[in-house]
Amino acid sequence: MLPPTAAGRRLDQVLAELLPEFSRSRLQTWIADGQVTVNGAICQQQRTRVRGGEQIVVYPQLLPNAHAHQPQALPLAICFEDDHLLVLNKPAGLVVHPAAGNWDGTLLNALLHYAPQLALLPRGGIVHRLDKDTTGLLVVAKTLQAHTSLVIQLQQRTVKREYRALVVGELVSGGRIELPIGRHPTQRTKMAVVANGRPAVTNYRVLTRYRGHTLLAVQLQTGRTHQIRVHCAHLRHPIVGDPVYGLRPRPPVDATPQLVAALQQFPRQALHAIQLGLTHPITAQPLQWEIPLAADFAALLDHFAADVNAFASHVNPHVN
Repeated sequence: MLPPTAAGRRLDQVLAELLPEFSRSRLQTWIADGQVTVNGAICQQQRTRVRGGEQIVVYPQLLPNAHAHQPQALPLAICFEDDHLLVLNKPAGLVVHPAAGNWDGTLLNALLHYAPQLALLPRGGIVHRLDKDTTGLLVVAKTLQAHTSLVIQLQQRTVKREYRALVVGELVSGGRIELPIGRHPTQRTKMAVVANGRPAVTNYRVLTRYRGHTLLAVQLQTGRTHQIRVHCAHLRHPIVGDPVYGLRPRPPVDATPQLVAALQQFPRQALHAIQLGLTHPITAQPLQWEIPLAADFAALLDHFAADVNAFASHVNPHVN
């Protein structure tokens, strides 16, 4: 439903703000192709003025390349499966949805091979995303009923998603970040905290403090593109290894050679979706999953812990 602030504005302008992960030109194409409805009626005029309060549905055509529809026999790490749900542990390097530069070899291609009936569902049953190099839990709907339920749960913010994030800097305590996120005003491939962005809420608490770095437990209340990465960077505590919003590696003073090498060679953002909780769409049973950290992330933390011990021994050599 469009917010009251949309009143008097063009449909394509409003959609571009509400759906910043898609370009305005793509949204205009979808409108012209009849893939957008306003209060249940197809609207093909991008200049249509809205009043606010309208129910808008976008039926995106995300797969213009034939490879995107091709089932591919790619490995899937399945944590849970029944007739309605599929919960996966996504590895680093796996793109969820086909897009420019990644038309095949994606999670969607793997899902279409594993369960061909998913081709009948919106986006192959995928209801939320993880960035290419973020690891961890992701749920896929296997039926239309499950898809509808999961979309509603996500909209109502009842899906529990908890992450582990290693950030630069030593945070004193946890907190709540409630800052809107939208497309970066000048760098269109990036997201940013912007006044006219979509509401975004991130809660975090401190788990472990290392030298110059902090391990956080992060919970999402909303699911904006790059939300945790953008919010952490805005606080000037970017996620370690983040190639878009992060900093060059910053090893602690006199860090162990092993830690220095591990930081310099870590190939991605240190972000892992460790917990997922939701209500089963058919049985209404509460379900929750938790998985270990990805191996590369766990190894990096081991180097930080060893560095803390080595530094303590150097400062206090007589302490056992």
